[in-house]
Amino acid sequence: MDLIATAAFGLEAIVTRELEALGYSARNIQAGRILFEGDETAICRANLWLRTAERVLVRVGDFEALDFGTLFDATYALPWEEWIAADDEFPVSGRSVRSQFTSVPACQKIVKKAVVEKLRAAHRVEQLPETGPKRSIEVALLNNRATLTIDTSGPGLHKRGYRTLVGQAPLKETLAAAMVLLSYWRPERPLVDPFCGSGTIPIEAAMIGRNIAPGLRRSFAAETWPRIAAAMWETARQEARDGVLPDLPQRIVGTDIDEAALRLARLHAEQAGVSEQIHFQRRDFRGLSSKGDHGCLICNPPYGERMGQRPEVEALYRAMPDVFRRFKTWSFYVLTAYPGFERLVGQPASRRRKLYNGQIECTYYQFYGPKPGRRIETSSEGPSTAAAEIAATPEPAAIGVDSPPAEADTPRCEPQPSIKSQPGAPAFGGLSAKALEQAELFRRRLEKRLHHLRRWPTKQGITCFRLYERDVPEVPLVVDRYEDYLDIAEFERPHERTPAEHADWLDLMQRTAGEICAVPPKNVFLKRCQRSQGDLQCERPGAQPAVATVGEGGLRFEVNLSDYFDVGLFLDQRIIRSMVRGLAAGKHFLDLYAYTGSFAVYAAAGGAVSTTSVEISTTYLDWAKRNMRLNGFPAVAHQFWRGDAMQFLQGQGHCPRFDLAMLAPPAFSSNKSLDESWDIQRDHAALLNRVLELMTPGGTIFFSTNSRRFKLAEAEIRGAQLREISKQTVPPDFRNTRIHRCWRLVRET
Repeated sequence: MDLIATAAFGLEAIVTRELEALGYSARNIQAGRILFEGDETAICRANLWLRTAERVLVRVGDFEALDFGTLFDATYALPWEEWIAADDEFPVSGRSVRSQFTSVPACQKIVKKAVVEKLRAAHRVEQLPETGPKRSIEVALLNNRATLTIDTSGPGLHKRGYRTLVGQAPLKETLAAAMVLLSYWRPERPLVDPFCGSGTIPIEAAMIGRNIAPGLRRSFAAETWPRIAAAMWETARQEARDGVLPDLPQRIVGTDIDEAALRLARLHAEQAGVSEQIHFQRRDFRGLSSKGDHGCLICNPPYGERMGQRPEVEALYRAMPDVFRRFKTWSFYVLTAYPGFERLVGQPASRRRKLYNGQIECTYYQFYGPKPGRRIETSSEGPSTAAAEIAATPEPAAIGVDSPPAEADTPRCEPQPSIKSQPGAPAFGGLSAKALEQAELFRRRLEKRLHHLRRWPTKQGITCFRLYERDVPEVPLVVDRYEDYLDIAEFERPHERTPAEHADWLDLMQRTAGEICAVPPKNVFLKRCQRSQGDLQCERPGAQPAVATVGEGGLRFEVNLSDYFDVGLFLDQRIIRSMVRGLAAGKHFLDLYAYTGSFAVYAAAGGAVSTTSVEISTTYLDWAKRNMRLNGFPAVAHQFWRGDAMQFLQGQGHCPRFDLAMLAPPAFSSNKSLDESWDIQRDHAALLNRVLELMTPGGTIFFSTNSRRFKLAEAEIRGAQLREISKQTVPPDFRNTRIHRCWRLVRET
């Protein structure tokens, strides 16, 4: 007889492969329909074994139908009595595509009437009570050709029987199985689903790995048909039971951040009989890791249609390259409906395939890692070198047989071709020969700089200094040394690396700097900076907390290298701090934008009678207090005022009270609570004039800024002698002599 396996669009080739594996010749006759031939046994086996098909249908007839009369006569001529008893229920459903029949209900009525007439005549009865088992009939019209079928499955084949509870945005079992079958996964390889939800992908993979027939735990509509003996079903089920393989060589891993979803996953795995094959764990995707080689990561992450919001989804996808690059020998498979996925991960997929998750059109992105036994290339950017190659671990042998041949590594269903990765390259990340050359140039420059500055700690007492400042154009990094720590900042520069390759490149530069400076990896910190509309913006480091105490000028300061863009001690202001100390004896000192209080500490060390530190941030003001206590200066002589600098100045009246002041305002800032903003170019003259009013005659102000576009409005500043001293205040360890600009203002008597 003619049988049809239906499938979701995009899965036809996989269903065809499954049928061929069962021993049936099959071909795709139209979208979502695969025709094959078989007897009653084929109905049993196909229902039990097909993992990616939706239903198995008996094709009762197929004919051209141009009018209702032809439709009725051709339907009546078919042998319905062979399939439907006199008391069976036989509802008729229908669909019509590109056919003259525009009314599907009318077609259903004609087919129903023809079947009724045929059954009454064949069974020699007047009444058809339809009180017995259901025999669902479908009339499908395509291009004026009618296909009439009877459903043998009943509920869709995706209903395996193990998922009794439904979580959010569930993935169909048939689609999950297809994702696994389209991958390079084999039972002896690791498999991880980091967004496992209620566990469908891991469960389907475990059933595939153990060769458990997906329909073994459910019943089918055709089991009530007299034409198919119960013995046939029992024989087919026994065949399925006999084919179950032992436990997997290693457990499949499913992780998710939702504990409620994981509880469902564990329940479903238990009901599917594969709970011992899967380890479910609550874990954030960004913390994912594995020690296994040549594994597969298969996932259906949120994509902003039914779960998650688009900004969150984009942030998740942007994080994927940094996570995936940790798995150098793995392959990655991601199903998503987000149209800009490849743009967000920064590289094209090896292959891609259109699939449907329910009614949502998705793309299955496949990123292939190196095959087992192949040496891993450092990157697709260029040829690798022996120094950078990593020997791949051979593929573990399957149970009881030798390692499979190379062709076993092709997917079970050939996807449509797209952009193919270079053989031997990691799917994400890797280092090219060019990257290694850049690391060598970086290494040499660091060695030279260390040799040049080797006497600073002992001769000048300087233990915190700038070591490297974009000296090599291809390595746009800035490296500051804070005694036993390195603070590295990357400045944006065009390159051809993917995000994952660039992350590996940064890791290489971090390792290089740490090795040359003899600083352990845990003490090396990286931040990434880029300019946006002229201002420098940096990503939060996000590393493990690292708070240390370092020395400068015989004083001690707290620095935080892990939690802040600026660690708490600006190295380019080292000479200005010394100038403040040199003038502080017997003076009343004002530190208007105190930050972490380093200028106030220097002033106190220079003999200042009092210091006043003004800072709007409670965090920085508390930091300033700790720095003052760290150096043993009594709190009674040192005041800390929390608030806006201009508000502080407005509350000081007009009586001069300060002899020495330091002003290092930000280039721009806004304060929501004050409903106002600060722009250094617009507001600096008013600020300086107000501070000059509070200075005693002959009082000195140091004014410094890092704004690259700043121009001092000298004509607007009243009652002061003014001189730029930038050349004297930029330390010699700074290659950028315009790291800041500094002026010295003295109030006229």
